[in-house]
This record gives sequence, C-alpha cells and structure tokens, in this order.
Amino acid sequence: MNKPEFFVTPGYGERQLANMHYAQAVKIGKRIDTSGQGGWSDDWQFPALLEDEIAQAFDNLTRTLAAAGAGWEHVVHVNSYHAGGFGPGVNETMVKLFRQYMPAQAPIWTSLGVAALGDPAMRVEIRVSAIVP
Repeated sequence: MNKPEFFVTPGYGERQLANMHYAQAVKIGKRIDTSGQGGWSDDWQFPALLEDEIAQAFDNLTRTLAAAGAGWEHVVHVNSYHAGGFGPGVNETMVKLFRQYMPAQAPIWTSLGVAALGDPAMRVEIRVSAIVP
C-alpha cells in the first residue's frame, strides 16, 4: 500500500491546519480525496448570495486539487452538503458548475441536506474524489 501524502491549500488551508488540525486533501496512490471545502475566502468570509458561496466552494476545490496535483478533469465523485436543505437555485447552480468545471465527464454525485455545517455561516460544503492517471 502507498503511504498517504497530505496537502494543505495555501491560504485558508494553513489557517485550518493551525486552528483545526486537519489537511484539505490526501493522496494514496492515484486517488486523491479532499475534505469538505466551503465557500469561504482566505480570511474566512462568506459571500452574501448562496450561488456565490457555491461558486467559491468550487474555486476552493480547484485550489485544493491543484495543491495535490490534480484538476477537475480527474474528479470522479462529488459529495455536497447543504445546510437547511435545497432552496431555490441550489441544484441549478451545482449542475451549471459541474458543466463548467467538468465538461468532458459527469461524476457520480451524492447531495445531502443537513442541519448544520462546521461553521454557522456556512451553507454549502463540497468534497470530491479524483483519480490521477
């Protein structure tokens, strides 16, 4: 078995490692799994609009995947967690961003409505698995 290699996203990932003692991604062999990435900025602020928060979560996943040596073209599995369930525009925004970030493949996707996420200001958290050839 390959030894796990952990990655911290520059910026907010360093904050989370120091404050919460976790990494944003792990690579074992050709597989990369991310922890849930929210729609936060490097200074831990959240956009006012839910659609913007979801878009920022995708941008944060881009950064996290890159830190681990992958990109959206390698993503095979997505889990999304939505605080308070699925208000207007949630699924539409997710699908629009799937098509933007992964035009050549449709990943498997599990989408869950949850009571709360790790920060009271969070409304979305997304984690992915990727296979790097």
